Amino acid sequence: MIGSKVKAELFRNSNPLGAYVRVGGSRYRVVGVMESKGQLLGFDLDDAIYIPADLAMQMFNKESLMEVDVVFRESATSAEMRNRIKQLLIRRHGDEDFTLFTQEDMLATLDKILSMLKMAIGGLGGVALVVGGVGVLTIMTTALKERTQEIGLLRAVGCTRRQILWMFLGEAVFLSASGGMLGLAIVAMLVITMNTFVPALPIALQPFYMLMSLALSCGIGLAAGISPAMHAAGLNPIDALRSQ
Repeated sequence: MIGSKVKAELFRNSNPLGAYVRVGGSRYRVVGVMESKGQLLGFDLDDAIYIPADLAMQMFNKESLMEVDVVFRESATSAEMRNRIKQLLIRRHGDEDFTLFTQEDMLATLDKILSMLKMAIGGLGGVALVVGGVGVLTIMTTALKERTQEIGLLRAVGCTRRQILWMFLGEAVFLSASGGMLGLAIVAMLVITMNTFVPALPIALQPFYMLMSLALSCGIGLAAGISPAMHAAGLNPIDALRSQ
């Protein structure tokens, strides 16, 4: 049996039934063409050739099969098929020397893995936010020390404490928002790259979570900028102008 993509590449529009293809130095007669199956986790199921299991084990020098996939009708349930397959294999082997996984089992395992990945990514994101907040606080504190005379001059020409406060808070939010947008751009590039090389993976950008991340980044910047902003707003204009 050959996949639909193999048929298109080797035989184009001609009928491949009865023709021979060479696999691993051996010739095999084509007895059928599989319907298009698409991709699964990045593997093209249509770009495949299916040969008898015993011949495949000889070709790859294997003594036994590592995995057998069973496809059954929709009218049967996974639990029913699992019990029937288990009983059949025990009768043939004389012992339960195998492991059965249903599609539900694999999906449950995948859900656990994805949950762990989400927790890990969330933890890394939390650490990144804390580090970013400390960075914004450090930058704004340094800016306050370097711009003390500038603040005194602004107060001398009529700027109010509230205006100084909002000026520093605005700068802090701008810094954190810039960092957040840079991070989102990097994530978008990674997602696009993953979708290009592994299109079957369920990875997509979610606008809601992107906006929430940007809002959280701005909130961290606002919180980190409160202390330097209040200090700047509370400076005495005369003392600020005299500072070196």
